Amino acid sequence: MAAACFRADLRATATFSLFVRRLPPERGFLLAAGLADVLEYLRALRFTPEGLEWLASLGRFDSAFLDHLAGLRFTGEVRAMPEGTAVFAEEPLLEVTAPLIEAQLVETAVINLIHLPTLVASKAVRSVLAASGRPLAEFGLRRSHGTDAGMKAARAAWIAGFESTSNVLAGKVDGIPLSGTMAHSYVSAFRDELEAFRAYARAHPDSCVLLIDTYDTVAGAHKAVQVAAELAARGHRLAGVRIDSGDLDRLSRAVRRVLDDGGAADVPIVVSGGLDEHDVARLVSAGAPIGAFGLGTRIDTSADAPSLDLVYKLVRVDGRDVLKLSTGKESWVGPKAVHRFVGADGRFAQDHLAAADEPVPAGAVTLLSPVMERGELLWTHPTLEEIRSRAADQVAGLAEPIRRLSGAGKYPVEISPVLRARQAAARAGC
Repeated sequence: MAAACFRADLRATATFSLFVRRLPPERGFLLAAGLADVLEYLRALRFTPEGLEWLASLGRFDSAFLDHLAGLRFTGEVRAMPEGTAVFAEEPLLEVTAPLIEAQLVETAVINLIHLPTLVASKAVRSVLAASGRPLAEFGLRRSHGTDAGMKAARAAWIAGFESTSNVLAGKVDGIPLSGTMAHSYVSAFRDELEAFRAYARAHPDSCVLLIDTYDTVAGAHKAVQVAAELAARGHRLAGVRIDSGDLDRLSRAVRRVLDDGGAADVPIVVSGGLDEHDVARLVSAGAPIGAFGLGTRIDTSADAPSLDLVYKLVRVDGRDVLKLSTGKESWVGPKAVHRFVGADGRFAQDHLAAADEPVPAGAVTLLSPVMERGELLWTHPTLEEIRSRAADQVAGLAEPIRRLSGAGKYPVEISPVLRARQAAARAGC
């Protein structure tokens, strides 16, 4: 496409809008994430000599176009929602305005860099809601779709409200608190389970969480009580016990009795093992004596909804509004704004999808703002703590029906009369 536009001397300015056509089943909202990676990608956009040489070897592109690519940089503008913003169907997470070739070439990267973080943050926040204040640890690296995906998932889960990650590199790169215990292989490497527990406690006296279900969970709990007493005698405290299999409700109650009767009432129980938000909600609702949850595979892969219908559509070119009319895929024309209204109860009442040049209605907050001009950032990226805090505030602003894990209500997004009129005019011209 870029080569054809170059050959046709089509250098007009274009605006592309990135949005989710429809929410996945059982999702009442999404959490926007990944913007920082998009902006860094755009700022660093280059074609290397090696890349250009390979493109030339394909025999599909003439030298004039390849010379154009050699000097190509992103020179456009980006308007975007901040990371951690609650977003709904058809609302732009970001819009790119740039010379057509630049804006078109970055499509795949922009979608990719927003998709996974938004997908995982939107899945992870559901577990945060289900946990009702209990700490959650992200444990999904080993089954994430590649190590880069694992890094993005740890960051997204942290934004959504998880307390820690087992991904050590995410701790180094993003400053996310680390948590982790032992594996069953560690326990079975010793001839005796108690010997394994004692060795681990000696190595980690102030952060010792014992995995007690390698053989017999209740028997493992009795051994954990011994280790807890030995640690206490040395001035330390057993940080917890973890159950990774079986009937977690029944086993957590049995283990709680063993710990309480053995003088380890202050030792929390952590559970893990293929859990998602529905398992967390079920265990919390049942009153299981669980202090924290470790969640991995089903969060990092968003197992029940492994993709979003995230698209990047041309909405204006050379000053002309354009749209797509394909069945089930019609897009709204032109650069847009999202205005959010808050009710008297402090909850979000509704959003308005409007043309970008419309005035902001009284009492509304506009969600899309300029973050890049002429290919340069307008300000430094917010910290992860700031993004995490924004996400928490956004979720708190949602009415209970929108936050439900099942049967979520539909949040009202109204289309402005101006945008509807422009849409009708563009349709008439097709």
